[in-house]
Amino acid sequence: MTRSSFTVAIISTLLLSPCLGGCAVAVVGGVAAAGGVGYQAAQERGVNGTLDDMNLTTQINNTLNNQYGNVNVTSYAGRVLLTGSSPTPQAKAQAQQVASQVQGVNTVYNEIELAPAEDPWQVAKDSWITARVRSDLMFNADVRSGNYTIETDRQSVYLIGSARSQAELDQATQLARYVPGVQRVVSYVEIRTGEPNGLPPPPGPSQAGVPPAPPSGTGSPGMSSSGPAPYGASPSNSSIQVQKL
Repeated sequence: MTRSSFTVAIISTLLLSPCLGGCAVAVVGGVAAAGGVGYQAAQERGVNGTLDDMNLTTQINNTLNNQYGNVNVTSYAGRVLLTGSSPTPQAKAQAQQVASQVQGVNTVYNEIELAPAEDPWQVAKDSWITARVRSDLMFNADVRSGNYTIETDRQSVYLIGSARSQAELDQATQLARYVPGVQRVVSYVEIRTGEPNGLPPPPGPSQAGVPPAPPSGTGSPGMSSSGPAPYGASPSNSSIQVQKL
């Protein structure tokens, strides 16, 4: 069963629960909007850019062909994030190499874990977290949610996309941080200034800043990353981790 199927399953479970009905409505709203043309048009990459990324993701998945483990592919404007699991370091490295050779790929971020495949319940929890983060971003007026693509793997939330400012990115990472069950937030978001659509490329990849630490006694300790080493990290009582692009 695919991650999207698990997302539908977990949301359906929430809808059947009287005590969680309100939360379920918010999650479903986020998921529905994420699939709409209007939602895609609101993104800086536009509808065509979204379709290009969908096609690129499909091409990479077909090229990987499940040969290197349970690898998940997320694409945004030619930047590709690999998550999931591989059985060996060699398989992990090969997955990155193969993905980088697909036409249209500019950069590959390798966050594949050396671990067994997730069990169905863990996949369901990750899918619920992704839907909840998407919903929270959409209902925040300070965040242009359409510019963020979200992937959750083993309760680590990965953000990839573009932000209009450092303050917006900080807000987005904080919103993700406080979703129940999230253990880590990693950002591969570029900061772009100016008006959406038709923006010139930035002079270089921007780095996400470290949001304020949450109140004492909240959150889980951060987990080590298989990707680039973080250039900054929040205090030990916060699980936000920020990485270089």
